[in-house]
Amino acid sequence: MSQSFQLKEQFSVARPIEQVFDYLADFSQIVDWDPSVFSAKKISQGAIKQGSQFDLIIKSAGRKLPMAYELIDYQPYHSLTFLGKAEGFTATDRIVLKAQNDHTHITWQADLEFTGVLQYLIPVMRRSLQQLGQNSMRGLEQALNDNYPVPIAASESLKQKLVLPALWPFTKYGYLQAQKNWHPVSASIKNKHVVITGTSSGLGLAAAKSLAAKGADLTLVMRNANKAKSIQASLIKETGNPHIHIELADLSLMNDVLALSQRLIKNAKPIDVLINNAGALFNPRQQTKEGLEQSFALLLLSPFILTEQLKSLLIKGSRVINVLSGGMYSQKIDVDDLENKGGAYSGSVAYAKAKRGLMITTEQWANTWQTDGICVHAMHPGWAETTGVISALPEFYRLTKPLLRSPEQGADTIVWLATATEAGKCTGLFWLDRQPQATHLLAKTQETAQQREQLRLSLLSYQQRFMAVPQ
Repeated sequence: MSQSFQLKEQFSVARPIEQVFDYLADFSQIVDWDPSVFSAKKISQGAIKQGSQFDLIIKSAGRKLPMAYELIDYQPYHSLTFLGKAEGFTATDRIVLKAQNDHTHITWQADLEFTGVLQYLIPVMRRSLQQLGQNSMRGLEQALNDNYPVPIAASESLKQKLVLPALWPFTKYGYLQAQKNWHPVSASIKNKHVVITGTSSGLGLAAAKSLAAKGADLTLVMRNANKAKSIQASLIKETGNPHIHIELADLSLMNDVLALSQRLIKNAKPIDVLINNAGALFNPRQQTKEGLEQSFALLLLSPFILTEQLKSLLIKGSRVINVLSGGMYSQKIDVDDLENKGGAYSGSVAYAKAKRGLMITTEQWANTWQTDGICVHAMHPGWAETTGVISALPEFYRLTKPLLRSPEQGADTIVWLATATEAGKCTGLFWLDRQPQATHLLAKTQETAQQREQLRLSLLSYQQRFMAVPQ
């Protein structure tokens, strides 16, 4: 014996039917717009298709209720049907799409069937269920309309003088708190060309997985050929996205950077998003075989030369994303000693100075390329548990392990900057958890306009030096 209940809503949005279909087919994204869903994730491998499975946690009468969904009917670009099962009820959600000029009309019908004690509560729950369905559809309509304002920095965001309040946002708890204020991201990155450096592990790999699942055309830059092939195969199997390509380069060597640039330029495929993520912390001081201090070479000069060289492939609407570190807050750029030759060497200080230099460069590119319609942003991933942190900062890892973010949490803002419509409406900002932040906390780290220009000219000089050498 059971009792059934039906909800039905209709509305139209000014979006292509293909984008609406792809967004709705990934049922894990329901968590972004349905207030009754606490969490959602895709648990089946491969591309989304009939038979894809999703695990949801539903908020129900003050409880968190597990619910398993399966995509039982998949008809591009016309209809989708999901069957959900939980203790005491099942839900069949059928979504029908119809193109109307430049709009897509959506009909969503949910048929709920209750058993056990719940079936007797239908008369009591009827109004609240109707309200829940209406709220969900309004949330979906807003998500698909995708007309959110550019986030603004909180008045005290990362500017507080006390140490603990200023560092707390870097932890996983800061991420979870910030997440409560986020808007859905329904913008499509399908088939857009994204180049990411440093994708063998950590933030780069997490970003690559997310972007691959969204259908991006990925070029992943790594050093190790065997690991690159393994990661490529794993991502294709996990996401069902065949458009994952590998480029091999040691980005601490400028000859490799230039050779990589030339291969990409020869390929002539425009770049929609360039993500400069490759990085490492070195102790003690080391030099590359080209004679450069390794931190400076990998963390500052390499992304500078790569991005400058690939400028011809960046088109109107392209985005450049530079992955930085909160460590830069402690350092001022030393334009007279970019290779850290003077005084006692500290790997963490060299790392922070290089990231400070890349922040300055981010702002310079943003200012120069704004008229070309190219957005340039920098981001800080917070304190994330990556192999780099574990190996390079073992004591920091030991002390902060309970507070560290997952690589996926750390990479979230990278993916957001690559996809969200709001991120394309601004340029030259420094982001943490999808919110712009101050670039300086202390006056003593502030560089002068003359020092900023000296940095730019020095980096151009290094570039010219290597370009003058036959490859």
